[in-house]
Amino acid sequence: MNLLNTPAFRNIPEATVARLPLYLRALATLSDQGLSICSSNDLATAAGVNPAMLRKDLSYLGSYGTRGVGYDIEFLRYHVARALGQTQDWDVVIVGVGRLGSALCAYNGFSSRGIRIAALVDSDPAKVGTTIGGLTVAPMSDLGALVREHRVAIAVIATPGAAAQDVADALVAAGITSILNFAPAIVSVPDGVTVRKVDLSIELQILAYHEQRVRGVAG
Repeated sequence: MNLLNTPAFRNIPEATVARLPLYLRALATLSDQGLSICSSNDLATAAGVNPAMLRKDLSYLGSYGTRGVGYDIEFLRYHVARALGQTQDWDVVIVGVGRLGSALCAYNGFSSRGIRIAALVDSDPAKVGTTIGGLTVAPMSDLGALVREHRVAIAVIATPGAAAQDVADALVAAGITSILNFAPAIVSVPDGVTVRKVDLSIELQILAYHEQRVRGVAG
């Protein structure tokens, strides 16, 4: 169960939820440095955010800091991980095993965050039956059975944009309720299904905008 959907966490703003992984990563870094206590300023600096914003964000989870002392790093780390649902493991299915899908499957950083790639699916007969990262690529016709077998709730779309909506429809029909969409297309889903869009080209365009501004100011 995702604790962010329980009454204790239901009112956390989406912007705060998006920053919680930054805090979790920063806490892990501070812990790796041998620290057991940190101030809000230390944690904010490690996470790259404003201290006041950090304190407000953490207040949605409860009161875990001590005035004049700071935060117990491992204690706070557990509660942030708990809020993010990372005190349990989540199986994920990737649809589309081209270069991006294959790279995501091979990434080793998911397991330490409670994410396990459980299944790979593709509509290309040339890819079905091949093995990537120790997993055999299954056909789209097996999607529903794989979702039920692994009790998957989260899926990744790593297909070309033209196929994204059909894939999203198939995922919803199979029972998927959370989708990470890497395809260069907007997908429509019913209420109750969460979609996060990752568009690398847009992010690069935004960086190009900022670079242009910097050069313009410098000029």
